[in-house]
Amino acid sequence: MATYKGIQGFTIQNLSADPSNPIEGQVWYNSTSNVWKVEEATTVGAWATGNNMNTTRTRIAGAGTQTAGLAFNGYDGGTPGATGATEEYDGTSWTNSNSLNTARWAASGAGTQTAGLGFGGEVPPITGATEEYDGNSWTNSNPLNTARKYIGGAGTQTAGLAFGGTQDPPDFASTEEYNGTSWTSVNSMNTARERIAPAGIQTAALAASGDTPAGTTATEEYDGTNWTTVNSMNTARGAGGGAGIQTAALVFGGNNPAPGFLTATEEYDGTSWTSTTSMSTGRYLLAGAGTQPSALAFGGAVPPVSAATEEYTKTGTAGIKTVTVS
Repeated sequence: MATYKGIQGFTIQNLSADPSNPIEGQVWYNSTSNVWKVEEATTVGAWATGNNMNTTRTRIAGAGTQTAGLAFNGYDGGTPGATGATEEYDGTSWTNSNSLNTARWAASGAGTQTAGLGFGGEVPPITGATEEYDGNSWTNSNPLNTARKYIGGAGTQTAGLAFGGTQDPPDFASTEEYNGTSWTSVNSMNTARERIAPAGIQTAALAASGDTPAGTTATEEYDGTNWTTVNSMNTARGAGGGAGIQTAALVFGGNNPAPGFLTATEEYDGTSWTSTTSMSTGRYLLAGAGTQPSALAFGGAVPPVSAATEEYTKTGTAGIKTVTVS
């Protein structure tokens, strides 16, 4: 049986005064006031507008973090509209870099700004083309086993994950793992869908929302072998952005025929979803990057096609709370 010390790393103390520098989650008994107390942190998330991308586009892919983001591919609103444009974000502004070898839209992304992975999408036609980014240029790699677009993507350049997607139709539940060289088909998701908001790594991924073909609240977790259906989101949507890890994810934006273009944002703690501060501008087919407390949203369609960037940041204050027992 787990103990408090085993979980938190320290015992419950009997103290005559509150500690001067308590650790978040620490519990103690104040023998002077005869009450139990705990150190807790209250966090609040908020969106702030950042500088626009250089290329206006929707159906875009992203990777990296809030201060080292990567944006590539997309639909620029023209005919045929597919672009290979790549941009890097430094936490303040976007800088153009070398384009993908294959211009496309609705591709998916994974990895970091200096070790990115792009796969799938539509040129047209729909493709399984895979490319690796080294912080300067893109190099072609082996394609997906199943060509598709609007795929969920997670992981790193040497341990990537692709799940779901579509060929207009059908929608897929199929999943593939990338080892830095080639893709291997593994167990499928429980619900076939496209335009998924993804998060996580190859062995601990999250597939949230998506179009089935209508927007859904369905959420699944991947453990490196199997997908498990878990608690649903509060707001049904497809084509939203995702960021974070399996136990601390963020989903934002998207659309659904009923509410239209969404600003709604939700946080996932590994068990359930909680609605939080909404985005400034409702949009869909945008990209996301970063972590739950420090996320990045860029591009998409408002409509029209957008170059807008928003940053999500959680700030918190620590405080001592008296534990009431009855």
